[in-house]
Formats: sequence, C-alpha cells, structure tokens
Amino acid sequence: MKSLVRKTLVVQLQAGETERCPVLAHLAYDAADPFALTVVFSHDGRVLARWTLDREMVGEGLTRPVGEGDVRLSPESRGMWDELRVELLGDTRTDGGRHRAVVYLWAAAVEAFLRETYDVVRPGREEVRVDDFLAELMAEG
Repeated sequence: MKSLVRKTLVVQLQAGETERCPVLAHLAYDAADPFALTVVFSHDGRVLARWTLDREMVGEGLTRPVGEGDVRLSPESRGMWDELRVELLGDTRTDGGRHRAVVYLWAAAVEAFLRETYDVVRPGREEVRVDDFLAELMAEG
C-alpha cells in the first residue's frame, strides 16, 4: 500500500506588496505523520522555505478562511481561477514587524493532492502511535 504522496506545483509568491512571481511548491504527505502536509518552496534550485501544515486545515481553507497564527488560509477567486491563498508569517524583523509571504495555489491542484492523501489515510482514520512518539522524545533527551 502506498504511504507517500508527492506533487510539485507552480505557485505564485507575493512578498510584501510586490507583483507575484512563480516558484515551485513541493507538497508531500506521509502516512507516518497522518495529520501533516509538508510544503517546500523553491526557486532556481534553492529552497526558500519549508512549512508543515495541518491537512484538515488545508482542506477547510479551500472553502473558508482558517488560521489565526503563523499560517492563514482562505479561498480566493481570480477571474476564471479559484485559488488557495496561503499567508505565512515568519521571524521578527529588526523593525519589530514580521517577515510575511503570501502564496497562491491553484485550488483544483490542491484538491487533487488532498484526494490522493485521503486514498492513503481517510479523514478521521488518522492514528498517532503514542508509544512510538514518546520513545522518540525520550531518545532525543
């Protein structure tokens, strides 16, 4: 049985008030961490950022605004295209503000990726092996 799902998308990055620019988003899902999606953003072969997102939150973000902390998601319509708007807040800048980036993903591609993850672990069927988790924590000291 397949336990990993990977997909690479071209997405639009908007940093500050600048125009959007294309970057790659490498999405990954591993049944070993069934609640999480990993997204690695890259451009010209360089990793720009790596984020771990809640799978359920990403699904909800396709239909309504969600998130209050470092990650905020909301659906947006841009003419013919439906997008998932992902706002990411990073470290504090020297002026006291926070680094911020907004990424726009094509909603249909995100939906297709989520469907593939649901084939691996259905929503509501996620399991956490507490004993394994605790053993890992103890080993790290």
